[in-house]
Amino acid sequence: MAVKVWLRGWWAARRAAARRDAGMTTSEYAVGTIAAAAFAAVLYKIVTSGAVSGALESVIGKALDAPF
Repeated sequence: MAVKVWLRGWWAARRAAARRDAGMTTSEYAVGTIAAAAFAAVLYKIVTSGAVSGALESVIGKALDAPF
């Protein structure tokens, strides 16, 4: 009997959680989009810098010259 009561409470909690408004609002989407664009710009600057570019070219060159 205790399991039925617990299960009934568990399902009630799940239904209540499903009814809550858990989505993002338009302003949250805007802030998230701006943050993602800023992160992409920083990542682009890092990847296109001389040191990182040289390291990537070196890694790719070693991978292409690897014997099979």
